[in-house]
Amino acid sequence: LPSGTASMKQQHRKYLEDRGFDADYLEQEWRVLGTGPISKLDGIDYKHRILAPVYWGGKKVTFQTRDITNKANVKYMACPKERETIHHKYIVYGRQDKWTDTGICVEGITDVWRLGYNAFATFGIKTTKRQIRLIAKQFDRVIILFDDDPQAQQQAKQLQAELEVRGVETIIKTIQGDPADMPQDDADHLVKQLTRR
Repeated sequence: LPSGTASMKQQHRKYLEDRGFDADYLEQEWRVLGTGPISKLDGIDYKHRILAPVYWGGKKVTFQTRDITNKANVKYMACPKERETIHHKYIVYGRQDKWTDTGICVEGITDVWRLGYNAFATFGIKTTKRQIRLIAKQFDRVIILFDDDPQAQQQAKQLQAELEVRGVETIIKTIQGDPADMPQDDADHLVKQLTRR
């Protein structure tokens, strides 16, 4: 992990709480950490970020970070490739231990935090063949919930086609804006609706 990574401080918690997240829940369930004013790994600057470790098969394999100042040029930054045990685009983000046969496919880690254990993220709208194979193996039914912009919707259609070829029942659902920005009650209600058979 980058230097200066530790438990979340006040500014990390405030950023999350301002976005309607429960910082304690994210710390306990998702093991979210924070980076300080000086934070580097392999010469890359990770200062003032929330850091989400990514686990696969029970092991920490990589991490993702999100800027909390809204001033950084790059909002999301991943672990340097050569440091990843498994490249993040070969897996998806979520709680494998809590998945059922129905999964809600979203773009990013904050969307997963908002929608909970039924959700998994592909780290952006483009998916790799490995991710598609993995999703098809894991789920019988997938609801794709990408952002409502045209590019994201185009990618959602492509993913749907790829999954249906592999025998996965796939539905595209759109909401206005970003799932991570939904009020928690609305998100809980939406998940109930989407996962109901």
